[in-house]
Amino acid sequence: MRFAGTVEIAAPRDRVWAFLMDPNEVGSCGPGVESIDVVDETKFKARAKVGIGFISAKFNVDMTFAEKQPPDRAVIRAHGQAPGSAVDASAEMQLAGPAEGPTTMDWNADVTISGTLASVGARLIEGTANKMIGQTFDCIRAKLEAPVAAA
Repeated sequence: MRFAGTVEIAAPRDRVWAFLMDPNEVGSCGPGVESIDVVDETKFKARAKVGIGFISAKFNVDMTFAEKQPPDRAVIRAHGQAPGSAVDASAEMQLAGPAEGPTTMDWNADVTISGTLASVGARLIEGTANKMIGQTFDCIRAKLEAPVAAA
């Protein structure tokens, strides 16, 4: 399955980049994410509970920043396992706009699901995925567009 979109964030590009490159920050916006474990600068692990239709699964996901071109572009690859299911994904984001903001993010992702979760059907998976993507971007926007507290 392929997902893509454009999101505008009313924040400076370097702030958006820093947020998106921090697994703990961006992970806090992922629906169902239970934990993030940063392995090193380019690798991290996540545990997430995902429910699609009547099936729910806890995934252990290994993620790697395959490419980083600060503060404009990044590619991430992920492989997740759950009992009876697996997911593989590759996602790319491109940031644009004036340095002071707003920042426009064009993104796309290719996702392959196999096993029990795949059996619920592409339409149900796509609907759930689109809802989760929307929740993630709403959270990212809310956190980045909030006023920055003075130090």
